[in-house]
Amino acid sequence: MQDLYSSASPRYSRKHRSSSLADKDLKTNTGTLPIACGSDGRETWGGGAFLIPYCIMLVVGGLPLFYMELALGQHYRSGCLTVWRRICPALKGIGYAICIIDLYVGMHYNTIIGWAVYYLVASFQSELPWLKCNQTWNTENCSTMDEMGRLNETNNTYLSTPAKEYYEREVLEMNKANGIDDIGPIKFSLAMCVLFVFILVYFSLWKGVRSTGKVVWFTALAPYVILFILLIRGITLPGAADGISFYLTPKWEKLGEIKVWTDAAIQIFFSLGPGFGTLLALASYNKFHNNCYRDAIVTSTVNCLTSFLAGFVVFSVLGYMANKQNKKIDEMGIEGFGLVFIVYPEAIATMPLSNFWSIIFFIMLITLGLDSTFGGLEAVITALCDEYPRILGRHREVFVAGLLVFVFICSLPTCTYGGTYLVTLMNIYGPGISTLFIVFLEAVGVSWFYGVERFERDIERMIGKKPCMYWTCCWAIISPVFIFVLFVSSIVFNEDISTPAYTYPKWSITVGLLLTSSSLVCIPLYIFYLYFITPGTFYQRVQKMITPVESSDVMVYNPTLTTANYGTTV
Repeated sequence: MQDLYSSASPRYSRKHRSSSLADKDLKTNTGTLPIACGSDGRETWGGGAFLIPYCIMLVVGGLPLFYMELALGQHYRSGCLTVWRRICPALKGIGYAICIIDLYVGMHYNTIIGWAVYYLVASFQSELPWLKCNQTWNTENCSTMDEMGRLNETNNTYLSTPAKEYYEREVLEMNKANGIDDIGPIKFSLAMCVLFVFILVYFSLWKGVRSTGKVVWFTALAPYVILFILLIRGITLPGAADGISFYLTPKWEKLGEIKVWTDAAIQIFFSLGPGFGTLLALASYNKFHNNCYRDAIVTSTVNCLTSFLAGFVVFSVLGYMANKQNKKIDEMGIEGFGLVFIVYPEAIATMPLSNFWSIIFFIMLITLGLDSTFGGLEAVITALCDEYPRILGRHREVFVAGLLVFVFICSLPTCTYGGTYLVTLMNIYGPGISTLFIVFLEAVGVSWFYGVERFERDIERMIGKKPCMYWTCCWAIISPVFIFVLFVSSIVFNEDISTPAYTYPKWSITVGLLLTSSSLVCIPLYIFYLYFITPGTFYQRVQKMITPVESSDVMVYNPTLTTANYGTTV
């Protein structure tokens, strides 16, 4: 039986990364466009209503927990399972919960990337297939933007654009499904696109961080180049100023809605990585004296500035679309994934050199998506290889192949005609509020059980300086309290899933809640399991379960091994 209180490090070859930020491994979630979309698949808040809670959540939650996970992973050089076994054995269930959430994300997120692959292939046709209403999948209600612009609002209420019908009736073929309770058979072409995504993921992850680092050089840098190209093009379009004004103008009444704050928190954690095990996994490959504080500041700053910049790219095009259709921006009817797969392609189709703009846009989406899926799946792989080094760690290539085959098979229902209903359900209830509870427990576990002072000493061993009071206050009080309030509020004010075109049945909401519970239940189950197998009295058991396991392989601070130049000061 495995020693559940062992402090031993993983017993397989663990390679260090060649540099801290140079490999871009810690930027795997940089381009998810959280401010621009602010969406959970059902609703889009718009930048103006989303920017303020996003920034507040960054300061009180995202950045402190980002730094905390980097430091933990680097200090203990292990993934989300082993690290909790060493700092607070009772909370090892957090690691299992994280692994389950990451698998849920992999099951539906790679499908979304597959949609982008479908669009990319279609972009090489001589004429973009969503430009006109002369395709076999178009209905009699199809109308181009120019035609809509000549009609008043009453006359175009029931019309749909070629891009909307292409997305719904050609890519997804939603018209062949009757909702989540009748999703129909698998669409072969879509399944092949998703399979292609999984093949790319495998050959990026199979050798570990060395192979991932080489791939991420492209997937992290290419989107920046494309983003700037799209930005220059976007701000030169007619109506772009209106879109940017809409983006930067806050809607103060929205700040009273708890869902805006909850979505902001979830987007921050998905964008930066806390609560998904990604940071623990990637930081575990750092050298012990790497300046993780500098990494936290630089990476999170670049991440959020990129998201802010992406807002200009998206909303400049929305302004152009509204101008062309003679509508206000808040009348565009943007919801869920439609922003990426309907509105933006629709705008691109009206531009000169539309094929070029479409190709680079979907290449950007694919690379950004791959960046994100690399992080989540690497977290699972690292955690399990660290926990079972003799079985899995030494046969990583085979294990990664088996894991991805399993995730791909589980994702096949999302490739059906009604797969988009499953994607939306998993997107809401898979990570969702369970991530809030996990990051809350992480802050509590490190600050209240492991101890802030002990954690400060760990950081001092690595970089030579203790963190300032801001970090300790956030870790111990501000972050856990703020996140717990959001978690409780999101449960109390939880709403049924509905869109203008479809309302999810009650049973599907129950399934979604079970999806959320299936990850969180790992935490109490492991506590009970550990309690019953630990010998001693009640007090002795509890004491041992919450006492950190001292490790004999922890290094002490050696200034000759630290990064020569600190990017920032603690």
